[in-house]
Amino acid sequence: MNSSQLPPLEGTQGPRRALFVKRQGTLLTSAALCADRFSPELLVPGVVEALFRASQAGWSIYLLGNEDQVAHGHMEYDCWERFEADLLSYLERQGVRIVRSYSCTDDPINGVKGHRKESVFRLPNTGPMYHAKQFEGIELKFSWVIGDDSIELAAGWRAGCLSAGVLGSREQVTGTLETDTAFVAEDLTGALEAITTAVRAA
Repeated sequence: MNSSQLPPLEGTQGPRRALFVKRQGTLLTSAALCADRFSPELLVPGVVEALFRASQAGWSIYLLGNEDQVAHGHMEYDCWERFEADLLSYLERQGVRIVRSYSCTDDPINGVKGHRKESVFRLPNTGPMYHAKQFEGIELKFSWVIGDDSIELAAGWRAGCLSAGVLGSREQVTGTLETDTAFVAEDLTGALEAITTAVRAA
């Protein structure tokens, strides 16, 4: 083994930073809510290239979100699972590896049979962030949650992450939960560019 193949010495590598990206409405357009099959046209324009750049810069990328169309019985779980598998496969072929998808298909109050249960991964619970911390060594204070609703931003804030809101076609981030959002961007691409630029400049 030559020196270029040796792992970094303990203490010399930087913090393990993560981007926790809201799936619906941030990565995917609203049309994805009604789609039976995944297609690249359902991704918000520009997000694949932005995620690729973030991945190349050393960020670990996770997806998260409450998938209520499954929890409330508007989409069969098998259909959603196929969509998710095709989405992750497409992103990986584009050079974007998703470490884990924490999308939650359960709802303890309004869930249909098989999905009416509590989950630590249902936002605004902090399960996704602490799971990534425990299993991948993610340092939450250096990590970001990006989404279009205060429910995921509040979860990130509660877990000690930084957070960035995304507007999309709206005038403000939806939801009413208390959060401490660092900034609000027009879309996911803008948020990712602002975050990676700020980290490089730090």
